[in-house]
Amino acid sequence: MRCAVCYRQARGFGYFNARWRYSNAGQEDSWQFCSMRCQHVFSQLMNKTEGYMIDPTEMERAAMRACLKPLGERVAELGIDQTLADYHRDEVLQLIEVVITAYQHHMVAEHERLAEKERAYFEALREKRERAAAIGGLHR
Repeated sequence: MRCAVCYRQARGFGYFNARWRYSNAGQEDSWQFCSMRCQHVFSQLMNKTEGYMIDPTEMERAAMRACLKPLGERVAELGIDQTLADYHRDEVLQLIEVVITAYQHHMVAEHERLAEKERAYFEALREKRERAAAIGGLHR
């Protein structure tokens, strides 16, 4: 089985659509993951989209743009004067690997950045509430 997020080897983490009994879940209603990280990213996406595919988000478009530089560098190394049809199979696979790696790296980094921003927000909110509670306790 492959991870539904990054397509690496799945390692025992999973998700299934709770609307169906697990024994009746079809292939499209159950997914496997390589890590809790990929499982978490997928469950957030399922919650946001209710399981339906949508147009690429701005984050996904940014990840696509992030692929351009590494792809261009690899094409330059292989020889920019060639057409794609002139590349050997292994060279095309290298191009695909460069794009997938750059896309995944950008998406993971962006999700982690947003999670850290959210964590910092809630930490600040908790501290503010604790200070307000402490001040309120002093006035009694």
